[in-house]
Amino acid sequence: MDRMIYLSMSGAKATMQRQETLAHNLANVSTNGFRAELQAFRAVPVQGSGAASRVYTLESTPGYDATPGTVSATGRNLDVAMKGDAWLAVQAADGTEAYTRGGSLDVSSDGTLTTRGGITVLGDGGPIQVPPNSEVSIGTDGTVSARTNNAKPTPVGRLKLVTPETPLDRGDDGLFRAASGDLPADATAKVQDGALEGSNVSPVETMVAMISAARQFEAQIKMMQTAEANEKAAAQLLTLN
Repeated sequence: MDRMIYLSMSGAKATMQRQETLAHNLANVSTNGFRAELQAFRAVPVQGSGAASRVYTLESTPGYDATPGTVSATGRNLDVAMKGDAWLAVQAADGTEAYTRGGSLDVSSDGTLTTRGGITVLGDGGPIQVPPNSEVSIGTDGTVSARTNNAKPTPVGRLKLVTPETPLDRGDDGLFRAASGDLPADATAKVQDGALEGSNVSPVETMVAMISAARQFEAQIKMMQTAEANEKAAAQLLTLN
């Protein structure tokens, strides 16, 4: 039996997975610091007698696009954009250290510095606590200062900024982690205060890629229909004999 129908099915499945990745990227086109997930097809030859000309198609995700997004000034004192290859260290929901480029920060009700999504931001010595009813400012070196009752600003901590030497791994929670474990703080890393880095997803390119994937999916479905028609024709010939 010809394996064409199974090969077409694997191609259609890989194309559907690519559509899911593209849709995820497009949904995060306005997410601060988002890194587009890359897609790639991988060809796997079929093993067995008479199958040397058949190749399965698998969808793989080799990583993410490390191209920086556009930095836009916000004027908000708790917004920071990491410069260069620096990443901000945060404490994930499972308690592990993770990294993000999303620099929209806030202060929780108990005075803990967090992201806008409620994730605890880590300093060089752990979570950063801000005194109540104080005005917070962040320096270019990541130093967090608090001023209460028009007094002189007092440093309360410093953002833990890291510069990975190898690409990070994206987790299911959208945060990134290093395969080697927690990374050391980079004293030379800098941030731009009063600004945010946008997503590096191009909506136009992503939409074009989604249209192309849709056409590829249609082509795979037609191949499956052709394989079915060939099988029916072959069955009729055998019946005549």
